[in-house]
Amino acid sequence: MTGFDATEVRRLRTEEQLSVREIRARTGLGRNRIYEMLRGIPAPDRVRRPRAKDDLRAEAVALRSSGRPVPEIARQLGVSRSTAYLWVRHLPLERDPEEERQRRRAHSKLMAEARWADHRRARDEAQRQARAVAGRLVGQLDERDLLILGAAIYWCEGTKSKPWRRDDHLQFVNSDPGLHALFLRFLEVCGVDRTVPTYRVSIHETADPEVAAEWWAAELGVPRERFRRATLKKHRSSTVRRNAGDEYKGCLVINVPRSRELYWRIEGMIAELFRSAAEHTSAV
Repeated sequence: MTGFDATEVRRLRTEEQLSVREIRARTGLGRNRIYEMLRGIPAPDRVRRPRAKDDLRAEAVALRSSGRPVPEIARQLGVSRSTAYLWVRHLPLERDPEEERQRRRAHSKLMAEARWADHRRARDEAQRQARAVAGRLVGQLDERDLLILGAAIYWCEGTKSKPWRRDDHLQFVNSDPGLHALFLRFLEVCGVDRTVPTYRVSIHETADPEVAAEWWAAELGVPRERFRRATLKKHRSSTVRRNAGDEYKGCLVINVPRSRELYWRIEGMIAELFRSAAEHTSAV
């Protein structure tokens, strides 16, 4: 047993600024016993080891105070996220309400995409197989097929004469080059070469009509010199348009001159298609 009590140990610490190791050498007491007697008394500056990350901690606090998130702080200071979080957890980040809503919406979207990923893959594979099977059913189109298809798509997308406005000629308007290709094949079966019609781009004024005309001519294999001046559609700033960007080529208008008789023939085919459908319905 030694004769040193807690009062003496505390005096050695506060007055003589001794370290725990020095107090052990002076008193012969054990380390744990000394620590117990010194509880609540800070170590003197001369024996305190400098903390290598104190500057980093202070910088982390400053970054957090300026609104930086934990991942960014960790990346900038070169420490782990857990370390950065421990340094700044007493400073919760105040987010802008709209920014927080956007963040939560983006997080929800990512979670939904992950949750439905397997379902979408299965759906896409089922779609691919269904399209392949249906595609094989089409086979080679003969002239009759092209006549019926051409008359039907024209009646859907072409201009039609009205009792109050007679306009018996062919004008076909659409933005889908596939439909235009079918319509041109229909015209060829009817004896109208693709060099006969005139072509015109109808496009929003924010796009480039010349680039669009070049694209349509190359896509459909029609002569560029048959194109007329483009029709520009006024852009309304209040309208949110999806048909924009480099992929947007507007609509193509195909006008067939001296096509009154061909228009009447289309009327006849459509009337017969309608009659056949109605006859089948009444029979059922």
